[in-house]
Amino acid sequence: MKTIIQIVLWVGCIALGYLIYNSITGPIKFNEAKEERYAQVVAKLKDIRNAQDAYKTVNGKFANDFNSLIRFIDTGKYVITQQRDSSFMEFDKAYGIDLLKEVKIIDTLGFVSVKDSLFKKDARYKTLMDVPGAPNGEKFEMKAAFVEKSGYKAPVFQAKVEKDVILYDQPKDLLAREKAALSVEEVNGSSIYVGSLDEVSNSGNWPPIYDKKEKN
Repeated sequence: MKTIIQIVLWVGCIALGYLIYNSITGPIKFNEAKEERYAQVVAKLKDIRNAQDAYKTVNGKFANDFNSLIRFIDTGKYVITQQRDSSFMEFDKAYGIDLLKEVKIIDTLGFVSVKDSLFKKDARYKTLMDVPGAPNGEKFEMKAAFVEKSGYKAPVFQAKVEKDVILYDQPKDLLAREKAALSVEEVNGSSIYVGSLDEVSNSGNWPPIYDKKEKN
């Protein structure tokens, strides 16, 4: 009986030790996985933003789906222009004399491929819609629209992915805490996104630390 009690106590001690160890290392491992995966997602969202900005420059609006955006990257071109000042003399009927007229002339110098400008020889733009590391091939959600601001309809877009998809294999309690995060040093909310469908903005909701990591 004494031996059985000792075995039970040893098992209890080992289990308690494991729980204590896991309570300390669990959040550390969670943060390591979170930061690594968020960095990959943020990099992809920045690619989407750059591609959308190029699309808007050429088309005056944002792409509403990835097929249109990727097709544009494959075939789209920027127009290279140069603006210069010029002047000429023109007869003014009101004054009955020649007056100097100043004008601005825009010259078209050529065209540059959007694909070469944004991605060089890298073909990663073909998978812009794919969420990095997603367990079931989940895609980013992306929509484009127009919002009215001071009587002007401005084009807007948003691309996002839920944290549940990115951190699918992490402890549920830590994931719930992460989704409720409210801090300037964290990705606030239940998703990571770039752009907005309500405001004229192409900013992301990630903290500056992820921009610094990319530069390094």
